[in-house]
Amino acid sequence: MTAEPDPERAPYPHEWEADVVLSDGGVVHLRPARPADREALRAMHSRMSPRSLYLRYFTAVGEVPDTLLDIVTEVDHRTSVALLAELGGDVIAAGTYHLDPVRDAAEVAFAVEDAHQGRGLGSILLEHLAAAAQERGIPRFTAEVLSENRSMVRVFLDAGYQVTREFSSGIVDLEFDIAPTDASRAVALSREQRAESRSIARLVAPRSIAVIGASNDPTKLGHAVLSNLLAGSFVGPVYPVNPDSLSVQSIRAYRTVTDIPDPVDVAVVAVPAATVAEVIEGCRAKGVHGLMIVTAGFADAGLTPDDAGGAAGAEAQRRMVAVARANGMRVLGPNCLGMVNTAPGVTMNATLAPVGPPPGRVGFFCQSGALGIAVLADAAARGLGLSTFVSAGNRADVSGNDLLQFWQGDQRTEVVLLYLESFGNPRKFARLARTLARSKPVIAVKSGRHAVLSPGLRASSTALSDTAVATVFAQSGVIRTDTLAQAFDVAQLLATQPLPRSQAVAVIGNSTALGVLAVDACLEASLTVAGDGPVDLGVNVTPQELAHAVQAAIDDPTVGSVVVVYVPPVATPGLQHADALREVSIRSEIPVISTFLAVEGLVERLTVPTADGGAGRGSVPSFRTPERAVTALALAARYAVWRARPTGVEMRPTDADPAAARTHLETLIGSQPRVLDDAELATLLSHYGIRITDFEVAGTAESAVAAADRLGFPVTLKTFAREDREDLQGSGVRTSLTTPDQVVAAYGVLRSLAGPTVYVQQQARVGAGAVSTVFGITADPSFGALVSFGIGGLATDLLDDRGYRAVPLTDQDAADLLLEPRAAPLLDGYRGRVSVEKQPLQDIALALSAIADDVPEIVELQLRVLAGAGGVAVLGASGTIGPPPARPDLRRRMR
Repeated sequence: MTAEPDPERAPYPHEWEADVVLSDGGVVHLRPARPADREALRAMHSRMSPRSLYLRYFTAVGEVPDTLLDIVTEVDHRTSVALLAELGGDVIAAGTYHLDPVRDAAEVAFAVEDAHQGRGLGSILLEHLAAAAQERGIPRFTAEVLSENRSMVRVFLDAGYQVTREFSSGIVDLEFDIAPTDASRAVALSREQRAESRSIARLVAPRSIAVIGASNDPTKLGHAVLSNLLAGSFVGPVYPVNPDSLSVQSIRAYRTVTDIPDPVDVAVVAVPAATVAEVIEGCRAKGVHGLMIVTAGFADAGLTPDDAGGAAGAEAQRRMVAVARANGMRVLGPNCLGMVNTAPGVTMNATLAPVGPPPGRVGFFCQSGALGIAVLADAAARGLGLSTFVSAGNRADVSGNDLLQFWQGDQRTEVVLLYLESFGNPRKFARLARTLARSKPVIAVKSGRHAVLSPGLRASSTALSDTAVATVFAQSGVIRTDTLAQAFDVAQLLATQPLPRSQAVAVIGNSTALGVLAVDACLEASLTVAGDGPVDLGVNVTPQELAHAVQAAIDDPTVGSVVVVYVPPVATPGLQHADALREVSIRSEIPVISTFLAVEGLVERLTVPTADGGAGRGSVPSFRTPERAVTALALAARYAVWRARPTGVEMRPTDADPAAARTHLETLIGSQPRVLDDAELATLLSHYGIRITDFEVAGTAESAVAAADRLGFPVTLKTFAREDREDLQGSGVRTSLTTPDQVVAAYGVLRSLAGPTVYVQQQARVGAGAVSTVFGITADPSFGALVSFGIGGLATDLLDDRGYRAVPLTDQDAADLLLEPRAAPLLDGYRGRVSVEKQPLQDIALALSAIADDVPEIVELQLRVLAGAGGVAVLGASGTIGPPPARPDLRRRMR
């Protein structure tokens, strides 16, 4: 007989399942509990010590009774919730909450198996239970903890909530609201960074490596990886795995990974795609920490010839990652080139590329494997040293975001270089890049702007418009370059030289022609040239004279950087000049770069060697042409300006009433997007302090005159047709109407143009220098809302001359937004005009940011704002609402 479904029990919440990274870098799977989990929970309790059981249940516990197990397994996913942490098929931790309707609070409790205590499971469970409770409308948690259970008390106190405590008979009673606070969000993000950083550290700095599929055949992938590991002098043991060979490349081989007698940190998998699942099972049994899968044939192509679309391959890839994560392993790839770590204690070249980079301070993430081989060869040719290199391939698990977390705390990495073909989690990328760029330059090449993604990347990517990409980079301080060569140019500059201290460039050399090229490049890049122009020291300049001129420029406080263009005369090698230039650069606090002998990269005589053989700080990078040198310098200078700015503070209108706005929207929203009418828009905007200048709608000349009388002269008449109101000639608008006769005459013209219905609006009073501007909100489905700003008129639409910033905006973002359009100088008194008041415009931008954050149902919104020296006036608005996109999940979870 089938049991009737419990009407009070919510459906199993699959969306609560998550793979999470623990504080030590390991991975577990979280999921809601089911009745069938009883025996797994009993087994977990059997592995717990009497001490742990006592601290959990406040009494000595032997055999755990079914009544205690029911607390976890018999839940309704509403008023009672239980989450389990699984690893390797075992339940290793459980967390529950049960609602007390009298107190309007839920009591929360945890049990963690002894072997996994201290890994952050309590904090993870608390965070995910709080998120689930909020979804169910539960406002606060309570907990009872034995006072001697200090570690569990710390879980609650360190979570960032405002916790109240009471002590009674050796028990600590805790209570706290679970709504996210600035402190709780900061704690969660800090823990996420440390956990994900350690997770990647375990992958890129292994103590031992197994190469599964190692081969003596030079045409096989397993041969290439093993050869490069051995040639690169990896400091740990390397174990070839090949069931058909006693030795591979003169090293003893093992039939399976489980036959290896010692621990294995990372397994390189280079076997056919059809056998990868079997290999992963062996790695699970061996306790491997990470997998690097160079094998192709998953989401990138398909497992079989019939799988042309890659559907079966994509599904196999998902299963592979799920199995790996469930057993605590991270996965790099599949279809990846591999990874490099030049740290002295690692020296690992686990790639298919025969040429490895020298050691250095640049961390490089690349999605493309084929491109990665050329990248590593180019870096080596330039002498550009890397700290780490990771090629992610299909990016089924490890992504660029993981590497950003790792590089944030990696002392060997001072510059980050990214070659991105797509984004997996754009919101997270923006947050991580913005944090990292405050301390380390982040350089990015975003390809694929006009191309279709490969199937492998499409399976794990989010579509993002180029406008949104540009917004993310600009707001996050990311240095975006158009080509990989440009990215290398900037990287070698920033890895060896300080940031420019100003936009002024001193150009010094021994060739007037090269000096003029450098000056032209500076002016085109919006840099200024120090002094009266390039300093030409003459073709026969001595090393001492060159060094003296460069030192004088360095000592000049008005100079922000120095470009040296030097081509020696015939039969003069210029080596002494290089030595002199290097010695000056070592002591410089501003960047010194060169086009020395037209050589590219970090040449030996211009390099300050480090103990590990890399190029140290003070090395002078050389570029083939002055133009390339200046382009790199201009990007560095722009980044220096961004970094010197205040970080900004997220701000909202003091008179915002989001509750009233939500109530208003609930009466308007439907199943399909629709345009809001004027009254609906005016009400919505008023809840955020935005007031549209008083207006009325008129359908006859008489009603237009009556409306003007009520509003007060002077007035403006506008057609309903937006294209007529906003064209360059303003044919759909008649302003400064001061008498009824003028209103009648204006109405007649507009009626013949666009029909009988018109707007009658109070004349805006904004003072001198009035400039028409337009603000907007655009919902990007993958990234979130963007606030835009431009100068009003058809030119803005035609040329898309707008600035964009992602929500939520800081005060600094709002100020930067107004500077973004090319027509922005109109706000600052262009050609003798009166400057407009900017603070009210910034306030509008911040109000729109709050609206977009609070009311995700806004699909699109546009404001027409007149700005002048005396303030601003909102002249009109248009907007569309629709079903809201999914809000970003703030739980810590892996993609």
